[in-house]
Amino acid sequence: MISTLARGLVAGAAGTTVLNAVTYADVLWRGRAPSETPEQVVDALAGRLAGGLPGRGAVREHRRTALGALSGIGTGLGVGVLASVLRAAGVRFSGPTGAVVAGAAAMAATDGPVAALGVSDPRTWTAADWVADAVPHLAYGAAVQGVLSSVPVAREQRDRRTPAPPGLVLRSAVLGVATGGRSSLALAAPVLGDPGSRRGTRLGALAAVAGELVGDKLPATPARTSAQALPARLLGGAGAAGRIAGREGANAAAPVTAGLLGALAGSFGGLAWRRWAATRVPDWQAALAEDAVAIGLAALAARPGRRQRPQLSVVPS
Repeated sequence: MISTLARGLVAGAAGTTVLNAVTYADVLWRGRAPSETPEQVVDALAGRLAGGLPGRGAVREHRRTALGALSGIGTGLGVGVLASVLRAAGVRFSGPTGAVVAGAAAMAATDGPVAALGVSDPRTWTAADWVADAVPHLAYGAAVQGVLSSVPVAREQRDRRTPAPPGLVLRSAVLGVATGGRSSLALAAPVLGDPGSRRGTRLGALAAVAGELVGDKLPATPARTSAQALPARLLGGAGAAGRIAGREGANAAAPVTAGLLGALAGSFGGLAWRRWAATRVPDWQAALAEDAVAIGLAALAARPGRRQRPQLSVVPS
């Protein structure tokens, strides 16, 4: 049986090949110049290094082109491996949805550094620019999803999942909102809601929550929607939802999506609450109210659920 890593590399390689084929087919069809964005990203990164990109003239240009191409291959393989790991862990999207999710992830992994390094501002892109970027990445996602769904690994064979019920999806969204308010609840809520968790793990989870409750009140704490804090909250919301879905034997695709969206809503909603309350009550009172709401939501969402079992058909004798 193929391993999760090997399957991910195969899926990423297939997706990258398809992406490149679609991209260069567009270049051929429209007669446009190939994008120089990968090389510009290399320039931006090299500019932040002490020595910069080694070499001069044609030598430097060749290395610049090679690094741009290799970075694209690395991104394609990396997203393929991540998608394979998530599928093996229980996040199993349907074919069309999985293609869109994998394509969007690859697109974000490509365009994120472009925006972060100031190479280009996606907000200024035209509709044609977005289409030229989205179509190859959607083709990438379709190829990745095709490999993942057709080549199950041993863990998937052992860990059968049932469809996630609406109640679990709703609880995942609620847990995500709580995580957006207090990120430590992403770890603590599933642990404290699991009767089988160890005492030391429970104490560690409680300590993490207590530390954040104190740290949240400090002036130097960064904003929850900052580039440093927001990704951790989003991943936390998704991860917590995945954990309670696994605990209940359900496909984690819908719960993880709900948890991520809930964390996004909780992060920006909590910030809006603090700004609104700051003009009416002392900030520490607004923070304590948010503490209570976040902990209450997490306790409600992470309560032990009923593990689903595959239904067996009964044949009359």
